Amino acid sequence: MVQLQRLAIAPEQIQNEHLDLTAEQQHYLGRVLRLKQGDRFIIIQDKGQWWIAELIVNLPAASPQAKLIEIVSIQTELPLEIILIVALPKGDGFEEIVRCCTELGVTQFIPVISARTMLKPSSQKVERWRRIATEATEQSERQIVPTIGDPVSFKSGLLTVQSGYQYICEARGNYQSLMQELISFETGEIPNKMIIATGPEGGWTQEEIEDAIAAEFQPVSLGKRILRAVTAPIVAVSQIVGIIEIGNREQGTGNSKP
Repeated sequence: MVQLQRLAIAPEQIQNEHLDLTAEQQHYLGRVLRLKQGDRFIIIQDKGQWWIAELIVNLPAASPQAKLIEIVSIQTELPLEIILIVALPKGDGFEEIVRCCTELGVTQFIPVISARTMLKPSSQKVERWRRIATEATEQSERQIVPTIGDPVSFKSGLLTVQSGYQYICEARGNYQSLMQELISFETGEIPNKMIIATGPEGGWTQEEIEDAIAAEFQPVSLGKRILRAVTAPIVAVSQIVGIIEIGNREQGTGNSKP
């Protein structure tokens, strides 16, 4: 297939196999990419469906601006959900986490305010994170745009998801490494869901570690070195993806654990 530009859309933008582009999307396709009537691009729906779409007018124009041509069959998603609970780092660090971890395959981000969190983001900042996730999805040819919730307290974040394999990464303490946990899975068996919590600058407090253990999170290490709050989630997700994709190559698609 000729390399086509990818564009993530909301399901309600499709009506009777025609596409209603937002003003921002029209600007991007028409002004930035300079696509014209008859040019094609790929749309990504939030449920993982790809379509080839064709512009039926020059942009900007009234709705509809494009029509759906055919479904694209492709599989770029991991065979499990990766949910990332992140204590917000200072500055724009969470933007880097969202961009890199979206490319790696994270399906959901839960930003949390911990005892040592210094960032108190505005609603505009949260919307920017979601735009970055959409852009990273398009760039990395993923099928699903990860969700990013509004920031919540650490305790609330722990209770948001309570199924699957749950780990909290901690630099201090004599804990087994996440990699050791991952390679301990039986050959060919892949969990359906994995939840990883990573801490802020200065790390989790002892009370937060105890709260996580009470919520059935297992403390793990990411190695002997102290990682930045921005680096830790990227390393954790990279380890998961590496183990899962090696297992897939060796065992086919493998089986799933509940």
